[in-house]
Amino acid sequence: MLRQAAIISACALILSGCNDQANGGGAGSRSQIKVVGSSTVYPFTTLVAEQFVNKTPGTATPVIESTGTGAGMKLFCAGVGAQHPDIEDASRRMTAGEFRTCSDNGVDRIMEIQIGIDGIAFAESNNGPKLQLSPVDIYLALAANPRGAKNSTKTWKDVNPGLPAIPIQVYGPPSTSGTRDALAELILARGCAAIYPDSLKLKDKNPDAYAAACTRIRDDGPYVDAGENDNLIVQKMASNPNAIGVFGYSYLEENKATINGIPISGVEPTYETIARGSYPGARPLYLYVKKAHLTAIPGLQKFLAEYAASWGPDGPLVKRGLIAAPQAIREASAKIIENGTTLDGSALK
Repeated sequence: MLRQAAIISACALILSGCNDQANGGGAGSRSQIKVVGSSTVYPFTTLVAEQFVNKTPGTATPVIESTGTGAGMKLFCAGVGAQHPDIEDASRRMTAGEFRTCSDNGVDRIMEIQIGIDGIAFAESNNGPKLQLSPVDIYLALAANPRGAKNSTKTWKDVNPGLPAIPIQVYGPPSTSGTRDALAELILARGCAAIYPDSLKLKDKNPDAYAAACTRIRDDGPYVDAGENDNLIVQKMASNPNAIGVFGYSYLEENKATINGIPISGVEPTYETIARGSYPGARPLYLYVKKAHLTAIPGLQKFLAEYAASWGPDGPLVKRGLIAAPQAIREASAKIIENGTTLDGSALK
């Protein structure tokens, strides 16, 4: 009884003043792990959740929402307590601004765990035109103001005379998505820099002007915001063979019977090219975890341990489409889980 009372007391301190939102308003912490964030990381977290439930009889099934990285960060950073998520799935690193928002709201002990690597895949239907693109082609096709003027290109041939005269139709993630952020930073920014070598200086001096010139995506039709449902993008490509889809590599891997990866600068999006960093759209994937919730939410520590046991080169997450991180990164991430190491935020941008 004393031990039970101590646990209840700890929960009350850690999740100060919170009622159990998941169980109808009773006192104490939630019985379920709650995760929000990236649609790219979503299938990996759901797989880990399935394994966790199967290995832990009687445990409540985690609640996992695909909100997009940006929207998930807002929910994650809103506070500590049962009404707030425990974990944020992220397809990009947390920003300095998000870290400050978390801190301002009392979320001051955050664990940053890299779970693996992903690639921003450009794909087309197996019946598509077999495009081969470069970051410059993509920048000129999708940027709002390429070369400083409003984008008026309609076909891929308008972008590059060597490409076919078919309409530019790209289905991709919304502005709340980490995949959209990575598309801008990894591909559009690279294309912009190839045309404007001084663009990185502009980024430091005037971030708004840099965004307008290099990374803002056009909103006049050729780029279609398909929401956070990456499977919907795959369906759109099936109905329009000339369309291109943009999503995480795992969705390309899962649907390779019907779609093909589009080479970027001659490099196809494959496990090997993303793992060694030769594919231009390679990026790390993360979990962000509230350390304050570790002892208050039942099974949260075991859930993270299950993640660490699953992200190796021969693990189930790789079979689902994750690219395993190098061994040193996997070991460092496992240590963060084991020791509860938190992020100091000084290196965030």
